[in-house]
Amino acid sequence: MNMEKSGDRIKKINKVLWTILALNLGVSVMKLVVGFSISSASMVADGFHSFSDCSSNIIGLIGTALAAKPADECHPYGHKKFETFTSVVIALLLFTVSINIIKSSISKLINPVVPQVDMYSFIVMILTIAINIFVIIYETKQGKKLHSDILISDAIHTKTDVYVSLSVILSLIAVRLGYPILDPIISLIISIVIIKAGIEILINSSKVLCDAAVLDPQDVIDLVSKIDGVLDCHRVRSRGSEDDFSLNLHILVDPLMSVSESHKLHHEIENEIRKHFRGVHYIDIHIEPISVKAKNRI
Repeated sequence: MNMEKSGDRIKKINKVLWTILALNLGVSVMKLVVGFSISSASMVADGFHSFSDCSSNIIGLIGTALAAKPADECHPYGHKKFETFTSVVIALLLFTVSINIIKSSISKLINPVVPQVDMYSFIVMILTIAINIFVIIYETKQGKKLHSDILISDAIHTKTDVYVSLSVILSLIAVRLGYPILDPIISLIISIVIIKAGIEILINSSKVLCDAAVLDPQDVIDLVSKIDGVLDCHRVRSRGSEDDFSLNLHILVDPLMSVSESHKLHHEIENEIRKHFRGVHYIDIHIEPISVKAKNRI
C-alpha cells in the first residue's frame, strides 16, 4: 500500500469516526439527561454505554493517526498494528464501563429507586435505536470497504447499543406495569452484553497481534504453481491484517535457471500475487533449485 493511498484511507476513516462521534455524543447526552431525570438505572447505564462509544471514537482517531505514520528504522514494517492495539483499548474500555454498570445495578437492587417513566423516555430510546442502526450499517460498510480494524471493532461496539436500548425499553415497560425491580436487573444484563462485545473485539484483534494466517496457503500455491518456470510452491505463510499483510513462500525451479531468469520470475510471481490478493504489503520469495528426485516426481 503506497503512502498516497494510505493517507487517503486514513482521511476516510477519520471522516467516518468524526461523523459517528457527533452522533454518539448526541445519543449519550439524551439518554443520560432523561435517565437521571426519571431515575432509571437501565437508561443511565445505556447512556454511559453510549458515552463510551464517544471515547472509543476519540481513541480510534488517535490510533489512526499513529497507524498512518510511515515506516522508519525502529518500525521497518510500518505502524499499522497501532490500529489493532487501538481496538484492544476499545475492548478494555467496554470492560471498564460494564464494571461500573454492575456496581450501579447492585446498588439499585440494595437501595431500590422507582423510575418515573413518561412518554419522553420512550421517544428518546426509539430515536437512539434508529440512530444506532444507521451507525451500524454505515460504519460496518465503511469498515469493510476500507479494511479498518478500528471501524469494524467500533461497529461491533455500536451493535450492542441496539440490544441494550431494546432492553431499556423493556425495563421501562416493566416499570409502567409495576415491576421496578426489573430495571436494575436489566442493566445487569446490559453489562453482560457489553462484556461479550469486548471479548469479541479482543478475539479479532488477537488474530492480528498473534500473527494468525491471513490467506489460505493453498490459494497462493494454486496461483503461483500456474506460473511458467515454477515447478513447486510450498511453505506459504502470511501474517498481519487483511489490508496490510506480509507473505512468505518458497518455490522450486530448474537448477539450470540463470540468476537473471530467476530474478525475472521473482518479479512475475510478485506481480501476480499483488494482482490477486489485495492488501499484501511485503512479499518474500525464496527460490530453490529442485532436486533430481523431486523433479522426477513432478
